[in-house]
Amino acid sequence: MRESNILKGVVAGAIGGLVASWTMNQFQKVWAAAEEKIADGKPKKSGGDGDDSTMKTADAIYEAVKGKHLTKAQKEKAGPAVHYAFGAIMGAVYGAATEITPSANALAGMPFGAILFAGADEITLPLLGLAKGPAEYPLSQHVYGLVSHAVYGVTTEMVRKVVRG
Repeated sequence: MRESNILKGVVAGAIGGLVASWTMNQFQKVWAAAEEKIADGKPKKSGGDGDDSTMKTADAIYEAVKGKHLTKAQKEKAGPAVHYAFGAIMGAVYGAATEITPSANALAGMPFGAILFAGADEITLPLLGLAKGPAEYPLSQHVYGLVSHAVYGVTTEMVRKVVRG
């Protein structure tokens, strides 16, 4: 059994979170393409203003710091930065947690992804006004979010484990 080292866990988790954020994006592209194919080539209508929660978060941070809003082009660049930063931070927290409580990596990181989905997408984003409330989305959106975050959790664990050794 190796010795616990929180700093190594944080670094390994952050790297895992970055890779997992990218992997989650790729998974979501495949999911969207499959949905489009099922719908006979018709893209799914978003029904919103086009800004996802990462873009809204970037805009809220910018407004708090600079007192003005981002342009659409700036939001399109800042949104992914928020996604990757959040993914790295959550991966770092996960990496630290696995050093403190080794069983935190149970089921290859899937519970971590599920907890992140519930905590961020279902609770925090709606409370901050960065997303609609959970009842305003169809069940398919919740399944999509949960599965996407399971992919994130498993990938974070796989990469963390390799980096940490």
